[in-house]
Amino acid sequence: MHLAMMRAFHVPAPGQPPRLGNLPVPEMAEGTVLVRVRAAGLNAIDNLIAAGMLTGLLPHEYPLTLGRDAAGVVEAVGAGVDHVRVGDEVLGHILLASPIRHGTLAQYAPLPAAAVVLKPANLDVIRAAALPLPAATAVAAVDAIAPRPGQIVLVNGAGGGVGSFAVQLLVARSVVVIATGSTASRDRLLALGARTVVDYTLSSVVDQVRAAFPAGVDALVNLAGYSAADVPLEAVRTGGAVATTTEAPDDHALAAVGLVGGAVNGTPVRETLGPLAEQAAAGRLKVHVATVLPLDRAADGLAVIAAGQAHGKIVVTIGA
Repeated sequence: MHLAMMRAFHVPAPGQPPRLGNLPVPEMAEGTVLVRVRAAGLNAIDNLIAAGMLTGLLPHEYPLTLGRDAAGVVEAVGAGVDHVRVGDEVLGHILLASPIRHGTLAQYAPLPAAAVVLKPANLDVIRAAALPLPAATAVAAVDAIAPRPGQIVLVNGAGGGVGSFAVQLLVARSVVVIATGSTASRDRLLALGARTVVDYTLSSVVDQVRAAFPAGVDALVNLAGYSAADVPLEAVRTGGAVATTTEAPDDHALAAVGLVGGAVNGTPVRETLGPLAEQAAAGRLKVHVATVLPLDRAADGLAVIAAGQAHGKIVVTIGA
């Protein structure tokens, strides 16, 4: 390929901190789409990969470029790709597959064709880059609890990227949403359709929810906390459902308190991502981007996510 080197935010070797530097432009492969990245959305998984915390799940190859979500322009397509062409504006995601090596925090990224869709013309590139993994994760969580109209669902950690989408998807199903968030997130979550916002900084989420709903909520979408003990199961009525993107209580722990459910993961394949992009373009799904940073400040954005201080999506813009 005529493009030799590119700027990429990458981990040079195991145990080393990520840095911005020059790497070879990825080579084309069958079933992949090489995208000239214009913007990349940051996600919590980027920090896990940077720290080597997924090495037990999938092998890693270094230098390893960080980032999973992107929006940009198709530079080249591999064999077997026929739904996008060179020059198309697209958004997509690098699915977790062996080995973990390529990422979207770079001028060029190879995305699997299965997770690339055309970007609607009236969806700007920043919002497009913020969409794939968090919105697909919200879809997975909402589908997992299968809420019925009129039911009460607690979204714990609603202020972040996934939470904002989950609130909207639940409201679209005529669900009563109780969201947890900080004072800074309150007005935004109410505007997205949450009935009530519980300020987790004031006192126990469980105590506040039970005070308002003594019988408990019907289901829980949990997006916050670092251990199974942080999941507010006691807020859910017996027989209720739980979907969590964090460390999940095992089946025994759930059954012990009369609940069903468990961990969920988002998979931003075309079948999921296409409809989400169309909803966002039409204004039916609002994409809240809290911060836009240049590539040389990607580390700052990841630090905000690691500290649990991201109130909305952080997107990195990347110049060619």
